[in-house]
Amino acid sequence: MVEPFARPLTREEMDAMRRAARDEESITGSFWGALKRVVHKLPFAEDLVAAFLCAKDPQTPARVRYLLLSALGYFILPIDALPDIMPLLGFSDDIAMLAAAIAAVAGSIKPEHRLQARQILEKLR
Repeated sequence: MVEPFARPLTREEMDAMRRAARDEESITGSFWGALKRVVHKLPFAEDLVAAFLCAKDPQTPARVRYLLLSALGYFILPIDALPDIMPLLGFSDDIAMLAAAIAAVAGSIKPEHRLQARQILEKLR
């Protein structure tokens, strides 16, 4: 019998993700540090930063902010379904989580968020 590659998240891990999504300041503080550590390895860095900027924009509707903050919280949490240190596969769960969140709220991520994300990434790289 073949065991699944990724295990389901535990109740404690899910609770930690919920707390992170509620704690916007924690996400803000941890986001930039996490991004700086892995920005050179991320094929979706611009989408990630644009989603962060959209979540921080006071004009963004609350439900959109919460959804994006949840996906961003998953990115910064050290607990991960697929550890980010695994070559090629490590960020696949983060990409899936972010892609699902962005697809759900695509109209809320404005061109200004994407432009600012590109400018920020140019400075970080």
